[in-house]
Amino acid sequence: MSDRLSVLKTYKLFVGGKFPRSESGRVYEVADGKGKWLANAPLSSRKDARDAVVAARKAFGGWSAATAYNRGQILYRVAEMLEGRREQFAMEVADAEGLSKAKAAAQVDAAIDRWVWYAGWSDKVAQIAGSANPVAGPFLNLSTPEPTGVVAVLAPQESSFLGLVSVLAPAIVTGNTVVLVAAEKAPLPALSLGEVLATSDLPGGVVNVLSGRTAEIAAPLAAHQDVNAIDLAGAGNDAELALALQIAAADNLKRVLRARPADWSADPGTGRMLAFLETKTVWHPIGI
Repeated sequence: MSDRLSVLKTYKLFVGGKFPRSESGRVYEVADGKGKWLANAPLSSRKDARDAVVAARKAFGGWSAATAYNRGQILYRVAEMLEGRREQFAMEVADAEGLSKAKAAAQVDAAIDRWVWYAGWSDKVAQIAGSANPVAGPFLNLSTPEPTGVVAVLAPQESSFLGLVSVLAPAIVTGNTVVLVAAEKAPLPALSLGEVLATSDLPGGVVNVLSGRTAEIAAPLAAHQDVNAIDLAGAGNDAELALALQIAAADNLKRVLRARPADWSADPGTGRMLAFLETKTVWHPIGI
């Protein structure tokens, strides 16, 4: 009896809760550190980036209006599903980062724990980002946080899953919607995460996953007038790319986050979660 042929996978994009092929029809080969071919990933185009922004904008109204408690429950459900596919993600992380099975499994466990940690912040972040302000007169003055809008997130190149979760979860837990650009050489964990999100309670369009050449996809996102903020974690040490994206982002005064920890396993704190929040201040007369 002859050996079976391997059924090798060609991934698709995740946009608007669906799995379209790149409009260009292009794919590229993803290999592990030893050059072994793993799968084909979509090579996203500028049109794909624009479509992802449209999907994210369409989803923003409903997601930002959801209660913080509801968003936390949805994120926690995603964590449950990630736990169920732990072995798959450990294998993908091991291939992507050249880690042993044990070290890759530890990275996946840390990523799931971090996802749960951010889910727990959903109904608590307003307590540290909001305030009741002292005023002179018969008024109440309250400041409350609101999501910025559509955030373009460049996933870290060096941490294919833990780093990915560390930039994605804090953006969506506060009510933003995201266009995520997967790590160029290690996109499989991000594309597999899209498959998890599609079967979770997360509304379509809240997270949209693109893969391909980071610089090629990031350029139209940084210049897009309907993108409100951009996280440059995936620009890595490419100072020239980061500067070009910042200049493009300035055209509509996008928020730009360049902070990137030296170690993604370190305590993330609340900085990334607070980065893409706006403050709304309301005055209200006392006694009415």
